[in-house]
Amino acid sequence: MAKILIIEDEELMLKALEFRLKKDEHEVVVAKDGREALQKIQSDTYDLIITDIMLPFVSGLEIIGKVKQTPHLAHVPMIVLSAVGLENVILEAFDLGVDDFITKPFNLTELTIRVKKLLKK
Repeated sequence: MAKILIIEDEELMLKALEFRLKKDEHEVVVAKDGREALQKIQSDTYDLIITDIMLPFVSGLEIIGKVKQTPHLAHVPMIVLSAVGLENVILEAFDLGVDDFITKPFNLTELTIRVKKLLKK
């Protein structure tokens, strides 16, 4: 069982992700904005982090940068979710070190497959 942090400000999306990942027998921790996410990544460790790009207070890109600069988290795989299909944002996310990018809306089964793949590494 993996411990997964989900950072997502859309309530319905957050609930759907949380439900699906718990159903897949993962331990799920949620953050509803960037500020809450930064508190959680400073106080705990995770096996995988899933983050939205557009978040209140602190952006997903800033969170990626912070995670990748934090020694005990730098190795943690990250998946970015975003309705923003802007190529420069996607490229910046990969430059910062994310492992995967999924454009919203997406299929939860597809997310499950990508999560399993990253957790095997």
